[in-house]
Amino acid sequence: QVQLVESGGGVVQAGDSLRLSCANSGPPFTGYAMGWFRQAPGKEREFVGSIDWRKGVTDTVRSLKGRFTISRVAARNTMYLQMSSLKPEDTAVYYCAGRDSVVDAYHYWGQGTQVTVSS
Repeated sequence: QVQLVESGGGVVQAGDSLRLSCANSGPPFTGYAMGWFRQAPGKEREFVGSIDWRKGVTDTVRSLKGRFTISRVAARNTMYLQMSSLKPEDTAVYYCAGRDSVVDAYHYWGQGTQVTVSS
């Protein structure tokens, strides 16, 4: 079974960059896409972006484009989220997830990694 583990979170200053990793420790992911989500304190979990696992095509929410970039190295079974020009409002727990097909919901989830951006 796909087992996702996020890493790379931490405490950074506003304006800094950070790269999160999402490693799959299970069998190689052969599903449709993997994505990043985040949940800030007291808020609903929100979609950050996704990557078509086979094609490598990404989709990032408009408000984060230019600052957040998703990539993957399929041979390493790993997805990345490169974040730059971080703002205090980016503070959240970041989760990665996977889904098997375009009609499936995300049902493989990691445990999350905390990102805290101080002003």
